[in-house]
Amino acid sequence: MNTYQLWISLYTMMRKDVVRIFRIWVQTFLPSVITSCLYFLIFGTVLGSRIGTMQGVPYMQFVVPGLVMMAILTNAYANTSFTFFQSKFFARSIDELLVSPMPPWLMIAGFVSGGVIRGVLVGAIVLIVSIFFTGLHLAISNIAIIFLYAVLTAIVFALAGLVNGVYAKSLDAINIVPTFVLTPLTYLGGVFYSIHSLPQAAQYVTYVNPVFYLINGFRFGFLGFADISIWTCTGVLVALIAVLIGINMYLIRTGLGLKQ
Repeated sequence: MNTYQLWISLYTMMRKDVVRIFRIWVQTFLPSVITSCLYFLIFGTVLGSRIGTMQGVPYMQFVVPGLVMMAILTNAYANTSFTFFQSKFFARSIDELLVSPMPPWLMIAGFVSGGVIRGVLVGAIVLIVSIFFTGLHLAISNIAIIFLYAVLTAIVFALAGLVNGVYAKSLDAINIVPTFVLTPLTYLGGVFYSIHSLPQAAQYVTYVNPVFYLINGFRFGFLGFADISIWTCTGVLVALIAVLIGINMYLIRTGLGLKQ
């Protein structure tokens, strides 16, 4: 395939997924907005008034980066895993992709791009909603880091969602990982608290959680500080992307879980 054909293939997959995302916006955008509003009300307004500050900043501003990141990663993961599962079992379009001259990396990019777009869009919406709760006092230290971490985190979880979509044999299998793996990792990754407020043993456990590094890097973009070095956070993020790309390349090339 030449460059033009590669671009047309990628654009077609992206366009199909983006059209689907906006067509069912009530399912793709609205739930995260409602959930975030509840988080802002309960953890920000109600509990925040009692907690006061966290690491020298108002508690509401402290939790905003974590809540935005939570919306990004859950939506990126859900979009890619469901889209791939739908293509595999319902539309059966995955068979056409496998027999086409499209290279494996392009197939991965096509599915992942939809998850990235949805994750970043939902994150932007949640960020806008947060302004209604923080006023115009929302701290933004480095907009470039915020955008970089939003995109890279969406890539990480879109890639992870693709692995889930490849192995899933039913809709229940699609929902198991977000419920029993993704949600605990997110809540225990420092969305609502600083690691310094935990006992020493709990801090060591938190260091094993990859979501902790993503949230802290994202928080650095807003507040200008985090619980851990921004370079460490970035290194973990890049390593996760490299590992997940390798896994997906292997799965697509071998057809493991795809060929019936």
